[in-house]
Amino acid sequence: MALLMEKGAEPQTERELADLDAISALKESAAIELKEEGNKYVKMGKKHYQQAINCYTRAINQKALSDTETAILFSNRAHVNLLLGNYGRALSDSEEAIKLSPTNVKAFYRAAKASLSLNKLVEAKAFSEKGLNQHPDNEELKKLKKQVDSQISELQQREAQVSKALKTAKDIVSAIEDRGIKIGKTTFQELTGLKKPILDKDHMLHWPVLLLYAEVMSSDFIEDFCETDIAEPLPWDKENAYTRDAIELYYEAGSGVCLSKKEIISNLLQGTAASHIETFGDDDTDAVKSSPKVISSVGNNRSKWVKVNERKTLHAVIKEPNFVIPGIPVFFVVSKRSSFYKDFKSGKWSLPS
Repeated sequence: MALLMEKGAEPQTERELADLDAISALKESAAIELKEEGNKYVKMGKKHYQQAINCYTRAINQKALSDTETAILFSNRAHVNLLLGNYGRALSDSEEAIKLSPTNVKAFYRAAKASLSLNKLVEAKAFSEKGLNQHPDNEELKKLKKQVDSQISELQQREAQVSKALKTAKDIVSAIEDRGIKIGKTTFQELTGLKKPILDKDHMLHWPVLLLYAEVMSSDFIEDFCETDIAEPLPWDKENAYTRDAIELYYEAGSGVCLSKKEIISNLLQGTAASHIETFGDDDTDAVKSSPKVISSVGNNRSKWVKVNERKTLHAVIKEPNFVIPGIPVFFVVSKRSSFYKDFKSGKWSLPS
């Protein structure tokens, strides 16, 4: 009997041949029935999807159908896996179907759709294009390819934006390094938002500058202060206590840690398309050139507040050895005519905590 034959053995008698034919017919019939049963379960809705998958799997395991028919089973199972969100399994089944039947348009569609759901855009594009090469009028494939092309275009635009933002940040950091400027932790961001320096086409730095009126803790904000401009303040208060001849500008002598190159780049990328980037290249852990780790005026008998020579350019002021820029340059405006002036100069006043 054929059932008692050893695996791999050839049938020797007509009876054994007839038995094998009968077994093959039974398996083929069972596979077809399982396929039809699986199709019924799909139509019955989501609660029956797993039963449909089981039917298709059992039909495949019969190994009784032609490559074309078996490809349909794989494609059908891929369809149900797509409906269940099992995109990896759907892609694997679709690929098996394509191997068995390279003209199965549904397999190409499902492979493309599963790839798209897995964010494998290159693969999704390839599957949709191969399917359309064989079936150029298939509307579903054309619609899916359009969706894939749109997502690829969006991804390329995002990548271009990320690349541009990262290059801009690195260029600014290089300019800061070249000028020997020290950058510390950002402060007063509630007043300035995410404003940051800009490097123009002539390689000039333009800084946002915050002016704080220490006595009353009000502020003015200059969005674009070119580094070659003289550090002059704006027109002042209505009471004329802060007239031009009465006011002086100060900066707080550095007391803090200079940020690393990586930290500065990270700050510059805030609010950009590259804000999620965590690594920036081989040198992303380097500290800013020639910048000591800590700048402090404590214990050197120098005042915490350093008067700005207003005849100097902004660049000349912010590159002072004891000036650690708190994200962007911050200057304190004080009136010599105010009673507050003596307290400020003597170091009795400090920033509110």
